Amino acid sequence: MSGHPDPVVRCTALLRDAVLRGDEYTAVDVVVDALHDGIDAETVLLEVIGVVQASVGEDWAANRISVAQEHAATAINDRVIGTLALSTPRSPGGRGRITVACVDGEWHALPARLLAEVLRLRGFDVDYLGAQVPSAHLITHLHRTGPDAVALSSSIATRLPTAHATISACQAAGVPVIVGGAAFGPDGRYARLLAADAWAPDARAAAETLAGGLPVPARPHAQPTDDLPHLSDQEFTLVDRNAPGLVAAVVEGLSGRIPEMAHYDDAQLLRTAEDVRHIVDFLAVALYTGDPELFTGFLDWTASVLSARSVPPHVLPPVLDLLGEELRDFPRASDLLAVAAAARDGDPHGAGRPA
Repeated sequence: MSGHPDPVVRCTALLRDAVLRGDEYTAVDVVVDALHDGIDAETVLLEVIGVVQASVGEDWAANRISVAQEHAATAINDRVIGTLALSTPRSPGGRGRITVACVDGEWHALPARLLAEVLRLRGFDVDYLGAQVPSAHLITHLHRTGPDAVALSSSIATRLPTAHATISACQAAGVPVIVGGAAFGPDGRYARLLAADAWAPDARAAAETLAGGLPVPARPHAQPTDDLPHLSDQEFTLVDRNAPGLVAAVVEGLSGRIPEMAHYDDAQLLRTAEDVRHIVDFLAVALYTGDPELFTGFLDWTASVLSARSVPPHVLPPVLDLLGEELRDFPRASDLLAVAAAARDGDPHGAGRPA
């Protein structure tokens, strides 16, 4: 076995160690040294910084690090990207102008930041707008700057309805939209469902697609039901608007079914309400897309996260039951909850409790 590890693997290990220790200065040194050692900037962005950031998220889900550590690591990685950008010669540009933004309500900005820097390295002129960009302000920016395309990023599936409205608004302004991020599915299924002009699984694929150019949208439209006729039943709208009331009803009902809730302190009750809200939000987005897998997949992910935290697995079924009682007059919601309950009944490990 060689005593000289792959330099990219070595840099990744060093950066991961630095960000998990909260050592920003060492993290910056690792990246600068990697550039000096001949690793190209795009590789450092995607195969070092990007890989480390993905591992940080996995560590949080597995309960190996806290939320605070995850946030600190992300902040350091963001500043490291800034250092890399300042340490790399500027591209002459001229390959087109791209606006890169996150969907309104989407705080996970690092994937979009990585894309923006890759595009700059490849000669695009880039307007990077960052996290949580309100659609109205994004459209104003498009009218002012006239980009060739918008690259829209979202990691959380509950932002898909907002993403849909933003895609439609950009297209109505005559600007094509390429989307990416975990929210759109590993195969881009939700990008197609929401009529985006293009989808890319990663930054390199996005850059290659944009290099080929995107045509001006042929069918600007403004109504979600143009793409999703099932929304005419209003179930998504009613569940989404009534989410606070649904959460309150479920939490109140749980107190009568789960004896230990009588001993919950205020913080535990707040966490319970927050987690029930997540369940309601994912139910709503499954109603929006018409895809039950969005809801059942979220419950499976929740089960794995709670299992890593040694949380008892006996509360989620009552949550689904209580939601079913509240939504018994909603046929699609009732069907979704029945599918989810059946999946949980077939899971020998249960799904954990949302608290």
